[in-house]
Amino acid sequence: MSNIGGVIKSIRDIFRKDPGLSGDAQRIEQLGWMIFLKLFDDKDQEKELLNPKYKSPIPSKLQWRNWAEDDEGMTGDALIQFVNNKLFPGLKNLSVAVDDRLGITIRQIFEGTNNYMKSGTTFRQAINKLNQIDFNSSKEHHVFNVIYEEILQGLAAKKDTGEFYTPRAVTQLIVDMVNPRLGEKIADPACGTAGFLVCAIEHLRPQVKSVADRKTLQATVTGSELKPLPFMLSVVNLITHDIEVPQIENGDSLSREYTSIRQKDRVDIIVANPPFGGVVGDGMETNFPLNYRTKESADLFLILFIQLLKDGGRAGIVLPDGSLTGDGVKQRVRQKLLEDCNVHTIVRLPQSVFAPYATVNTNLLFFEKGKPTKEIWYYEHTLPEGAKAYSKTKPIRIEEFDPLKTWWKKRSESEVAWKVPIKTIIERNYDLDIKNPNKKVEEDVFDRRALIKQLELSLKQSMELLDEIKSI
Repeated sequence: MSNIGGVIKSIRDIFRKDPGLSGDAQRIEQLGWMIFLKLFDDKDQEKELLNPKYKSPIPSKLQWRNWAEDDEGMTGDALIQFVNNKLFPGLKNLSVAVDDRLGITIRQIFEGTNNYMKSGTTFRQAINKLNQIDFNSSKEHHVFNVIYEEILQGLAAKKDTGEFYTPRAVTQLIVDMVNPRLGEKIADPACGTAGFLVCAIEHLRPQVKSVADRKTLQATVTGSELKPLPFMLSVVNLITHDIEVPQIENGDSLSREYTSIRQKDRVDIIVANPPFGGVVGDGMETNFPLNYRTKESADLFLILFIQLLKDGGRAGIVLPDGSLTGDGVKQRVRQKLLEDCNVHTIVRLPQSVFAPYATVNTNLLFFEKGKPTKEIWYYEHTLPEGAKAYSKTKPIRIEEFDPLKTWWKKRSESEVAWKVPIKTIIERNYDLDIKNPNKKVEEDVFDRRALIKQLELSLKQSMELLDEIKSI
């Protein structure tokens, strides 16, 4: 692992010497498209060996092997000019057939990507380093996925966009509990860098037994991502997980007319962490029925998910506390969710799960479309013994969910689990922010503290009164 990790680290060090690159986001974008082209060419060469008739969607003069592979090749100004004046314009304007999914994806990636490097010599050094990786070697492939995930985590998203890297343990838990089966159509309409989809692919892989199964897997994992950088990274992520033609749309899922979603568009499974705290693009809310129009992205995504699921379809999603409570549109959205779907489980997570990207309280909601909710089980996930909070260096781990997985199959009330009937929820105006009623210890401590405070206050007031009387 140190080899491939070392290569990526050296490339990032080389990037620091280039005057054109500033900040992690630019470095990751630069590394992203370089990896994409190298990875794509490695896969192309493999396909050419297996099928002499295969023809790459990338024209030969723009293929990595023909301008980058030779360590003694193009460098300096000639390299920068080639990349800026030939490579990028060529890939942005790739002529592709309407049904050429791969060609369209390449074009979309380069429409939203830039070459930031200004020095052709540092560029050549970075290219030569990258040439040390062979993406067709399965050992390297696995290791690269690990490194790649570190790169993604390093892309600490800006606080104001309401989106961030979902910890691997959370995506893993959601996929495990929703339990997709081969042949079911899986979607993440806000897929980011494709963390959920990769988890789903890993979950389905043991079920793939034949070439036909492999084709099924390739065709049934789908996603959508609006922003250029995560879109590119999601495509790279899926290709490294052996998805030859990633079914990822580059666009905003909310821009689709709600009523245009028909039976043929519906999916069996949704696993997602929709952006929240963000405000949707101008006019996006008008795609939705009047009753549910709001500028809050998480609420619109929830309505979209309900519409996108087939009857009997299952979902596991991340939602902030803010979506569980509130009046007006928020309340109507929750009412629709509980009437159209069986929300059977809500897992309440500690505040620091998404540190350092966000400190908002989040929940995992699991539901099935087609039956109304009769009761909701809540489960409170607590921090490991002795831990004050999760952090970037000590994130949440999948093993911590073992007690929850055991409880899931055989449910009973406990200090961390409680059941709420729909009647109670309706009486609360569909407010789902229900605190743990079985949590004794902390409440007692809290009550004692409150009592002491009251006593101190009344003592202070008594003394003041006494002083007053004395002075009279």
